[in-house]
Amino acid sequence: MAALAIAPMSDSDVADVVALWQRCGLTRPWNDPVADIALARRGPNSDILVGRDNGVIVASAMVGHEGHRGWVYYVAVDPERQGKGYGRVIMRAVEDWLQAAGIAKLQLLVRRENAKVGAFYQSIGYEEQQLLVFSRWIDGRTPP
Repeated sequence: MAALAIAPMSDSDVADVVALWQRCGLTRPWNDPVADIALARRGPNSDILVGRDNGVIVASAMVGHEGHRGWVYYVAVDPERQGKGYGRVIMRAVEDWLQAAGIAKLQLLVRRENAKVGAFYQSIGYEEQQLLVFSRWIDGRTPP
């Protein structure tokens, strides 16, 4: 397993985390990454973990739970450092974080067109669920 120093992100990490998410193609025009970071860090049921290699942020994951199931978003590994096991390490840290909170199940969403990411999760023991996901914007905006 790759050596990676994992810790919750700090205020000074925001720009580096957003830049990592952008390099990984995780940001979307309808989601403000800085607001997402602030929301995740606001309460006790969520956080953003970062992985550092020689002090440089090379991986991240937003983790949280609603008391029953854990969720992970914005899982990122710097594209220039993929294939070194960092994805496995950050996901193990997410699982440890959730287990420490007493959460037994982790769920995540992968866009159908992202077969590479789906294959990664399958390679580390995640199974595709046969579920339909429904959503609705409740803040008045029109769907993108």
